[in-house]
Amino acid sequence: MKVTVVIPAYNEENNIGNVLKVLVGIKMLDEIIIVDDGSIDRTAEIAGSYGVKVIKLKDNLGKGGAMMEGVKLASYPNILFLDADLIGLKEEHIIKLIRPVIEEGYMMTVGVFEHGRIATDLAQFVAPFLSGQRVVRKELFSRISNLDATRFGVEVALTKYAKDNHLPVKEVILEGLTHVMKEEKLGLIKGFVARMKMYWDIAKFVSTNIKTGTKD
Repeated sequence: MKVTVVIPAYNEENNIGNVLKVLVGIKMLDEIIIVDDGSIDRTAEIAGSYGVKVIKLKDNLGKGGAMMEGVKLASYPNILFLDADLIGLKEEHIIKLIRPVIEEGYMMTVGVFEHGRIATDLAQFVAPFLSGQRVVRKELFSRISNLDATRFGVEVALTKYAKDNHLPVKEVILEGLTHVMKEEKLGLIKGFVARMKMYWDIAKFVSTNIKTGTKD
């Protein structure tokens, strides 16, 4: 059961290298795809220097669109999604995410930060279904419509579909892992605005699915 890593990245030149230097040394990973979501910095160039596959999107599609572009080109049946700005990533985190899917029959794992930083720990404690760290069986993507149209709600869609269809999902504690917050990347005001926009996009997706239902 082989694994493709898909990492959506937008203007992550300061962070993507720290993630890739860990991933390229992990034997359980068979393919690594970085989807540069219309970045205007050196994200694609830095990612390419690690010898991984890089998809350079002309336009910014949003996280959901970027994730689905990666899924379309994935060669293997299990997809490991990771954020491009992780701090403290270790091989043990990757193994904990992958094994329940390839060895224990789970359809999806969802990674939850713990003992990383208070702010990110709290956010994931309140809403673990938003986690960008997860392994998903590729076959699920053919069952859920319009995933590429949601900018930030793809994690919510995956979690909701699994719950509605009683699929086995395992939450995995990722000890000592965290990520760079939007307020740190963009400044307090711009970061807050970006965070609110993300929550709004997620809320719109959830509202639409409550009203119309998710199509299999």
